[in-house]
Amino acid sequence: MTKVLLTGGSGFIAAHILEQLLAKGHSVVTTVRSEEKAAKIREAYPEKVASGDLVTAIVPDIAQPNAFDEVVKTPDLEVVLHTASPFHFKFSDPKELLDPAVIGTTSILRAVAASAPTVRRVVVTSSFAAIVDEAHVRDPSHTFTERSWNPVTLDEVHKHPSTAYRASKTFAERAAWDFVKDPANGARFDLVTVNPPMVFGPVVHYLASLDAINTSNERMVDCLRGKWREEVPSAGPVVIWVDVRDVAEAHIKAGLEIPEAGGKRLFVTAGLFSNAELARIARKNFPEDADRLPTEQTKGGELPAENERFRFDNSETNKLLGIKYRSLEESVVDTIKSLKKYGA
Repeated sequence: MTKVLLTGGSGFIAAHILEQLLAKGHSVVTTVRSEEKAAKIREAYPEKVASGDLVTAIVPDIAQPNAFDEVVKTPDLEVVLHTASPFHFKFSDPKELLDPAVIGTTSILRAVAASAPTVRRVVVTSSFAAIVDEAHVRDPSHTFTERSWNPVTLDEVHKHPSTAYRASKTFAERAAWDFVKDPANGARFDLVTVNPPMVFGPVVHYLASLDAINTSNERMVDCLRGKWREEVPSAGPVVIWVDVRDVAEAHIKAGLEIPEAGGKRLFVTAGLFSNAELARIARKNFPEDADRLPTEQTKGGELPAENERFRFDNSETNKLLGIKYRSLEESVVDTIKSLKKYGA
């Protein structure tokens, strides 16, 4: 059994990490922003709370430089899985994304270095956003790998909300690697980052409403609500994906089970997807919703032509982790089933 600190425990990816950690018999301290969210987690795992294997801690604002100073003092922590960071385009000022992402990441690393001497590894949830270069997303001669970095600069964050989001993930991840490489910071732990693209999959955590769904899954809510009935929208230039349960498994393998993962960026993806394929899977598996879903005649949403999309190679990650990725059909079906529980 390993004692793990999991930040952002009510988040989309973290909720699956928590479920898998507890199923494997590990002890977890998880942070959330409010007592309301903490209560929902405790209600889901009463036996783990009673045994002391699940403890919740309130960190109301991860953008505060001292946000994690107290929780990292929990005795005998061995691994930190840092998932807490915003992924949404609903902001008026890019600082609303940049500050929580960058300060939240550096503050937990600083707190661990200062007050958690038993921690041997920190895994940070990064993103394909920190890998992709917007100038090459439609370039078939360009291959993105674990070694690729988004070249975005601070001057570009006002270009578009998606640019600001990608910048937040890039700056946060760079800050993390810079921190552990600087001897002056006294890090006695190593670092791993997990860099998924679009993350689909079932929702297991409490949701106030379908309007608060994670950004990647929003498209399936739109499909179920009839918004794709007349035309299936383009998925945009980033047409690779992964199931949330596989992302969770990657965090656990990297953090707790594979020593050789230390110092690595892990580019986890199951491959290509299109919104048209999502629609076809929904139509095939949920005929009772035929009146809301796109028909076979509905146009749009197909994969960009091969000469209009980037290439990718995540073979290093796959060799290291040995994950058998879930299929797109399994992921979409399980996602829609979970969304229906919330009234989709």
